[in-house]
Amino acid sequence: MKIVVVGTRGIPNIQGGVETHCEELYPRLAAMGCDVTIIRRSCYVTNDNRITQYKGVKLIDVYAPRRKSIEAFIHTALALIKARKLKPDIVHIHAVGPSICTPLAKLLGMTVVSTNHGPDYERQKWGRLAKSVIYCGERFQARQSNHIIAISHVIVDILKERHNRTHNVSLIYNGVNIPVKSTSTDYISALGLTPGKYVIALGRFVPEKRFHWLIEAFKGAQPVDMKLVIAGDSDHNDAYSAQLKKMAHDTENVVLTGFIKGEKLNQLMTNAALFVLPSTHEGLPISLLEAMSYNLDVLVSDIPANCLPELESDDFFPVDDIASLTQNLSRKMSHPRHHRQYDLSNYNWDNIAKQTLDVYNNILNN
Repeated sequence: MKIVVVGTRGIPNIQGGVETHCEELYPRLAAMGCDVTIIRRSCYVTNDNRITQYKGVKLIDVYAPRRKSIEAFIHTALALIKARKLKPDIVHIHAVGPSICTPLAKLLGMTVVSTNHGPDYERQKWGRLAKSVIYCGERFQARQSNHIIAISHVIVDILKERHNRTHNVSLIYNGVNIPVKSTSTDYISALGLTPGKYVIALGRFVPEKRFHWLIEAFKGAQPVDMKLVIAGDSDHNDAYSAQLKKMAHDTENVVLTGFIKGEKLNQLMTNAALFVLPSTHEGLPISLLEAMSYNLDVLVSDIPANCLPELESDDFFPVDDIASLTQNLSRKMSHPRHHRQYDLSNYNWDNIAKQTLDVYNNILNN
């Protein structure tokens, strides 16, 4: 079975939830016998990841302009033209923005599976026109995909209520690996951090993550001997990311690490006291699942995508309520719950890969 994947920026070690999803999923499908090719956006390929194969997955780089307003659309259109030449059994389009090219994929005669990672048109970084275009992507996805994978119950409901799409929709969650926790502290020591004495947040520097409010809440919580670490960066240098970095630089006890993975991230997650996710928009946040896999205490906004059944009522605060965020952050920092246990059986990547393969097989058999 030949699968070509488009819509993602690429793998490996490229920032983003969709990218993490693809980096975990497709090597597993390749190991299960699928011929998988991921078409990457050329503007995210660096000397560190300029490779043609990753864990059995073939990688092809196709041009993409590094401009957030047109990057996904232009790249996906070019990627689909390239994909057609590869004669795949299935082309898999990730995210609703790139799904605006679903009619092109169908016009080229390809069978389309798409994954809806969340209503990206709700992200604040987009203007009115861009939001309309991305919403059209979700509509085209709902109308023309042979099968849709939704990563949360929230997205299943959106497809049903907004687009009347109930047939050939599968709920397959995002996943998480259970980590082998780091026994080293050299990286966090270099950052001036002490184990158990810092709060961590993780994600891209975009307005809907509300990292600017997290910094304000951290200042207002008046923590004793605690620091705030924000791991991540922006995909595109813009006014918001510049403002956030200045705000962090001007605030005592706030540390920015940039985009990190591997051992550095392992050390940070292993030794944190609390994970915070104040965002207004998510699909099913892999960063939250990662924090839970490290047995961290968590504090998250009460948006539907964050309301996992494995969490408790005092793990939430009302979205966009900075006073409540400040109050709950102070409470959690004063009385952290160490080594919490969560049932993560629903988020096993091996099971997710098997479920995805079942979708592929069912489409081809039918």
